[in-house]
Amino acid sequence: MTKALMPMNVFINRVIRNLFIGFAIILISLSLGIWGYWHFEKMGFVEAYENAAMILSGMGPVSPIKTEGGKIFAGTYALFSGIIFLIVIAVIIAPVFHRFLHKFIISQK
Repeated sequence: MTKALMPMNVFINRVIRNLFIGFAIILISLSLGIWGYWHFEKMGFVEAYENAAMILSGMGPVSPIKTEGGKIFAGTYALFSGIIFLIVIAVIIAPVFHRFLHKFIISQK
């Protein structure tokens, strides 16, 4: 037996909750990147933010990396950012995909 679709207000609340979770993950990841560029490359806040945001969004670094520690951090942060991107997309899309599948299964019976 299949359960009925959840009411629209419950669905919207889940979407909003997952958006907040996704934004929180992005904020934590961005903060980690800012700290890393500040610590390893001695960048100022704005420059560290710019580099972290560009890598997190998949665009790539802006400033050249000069230190070995900075290069190791930048490479590791780039790999981390790729995984975080996939996780955030999955978290945000999950309730919509779940509702679609649930509706599809109900309509098949």
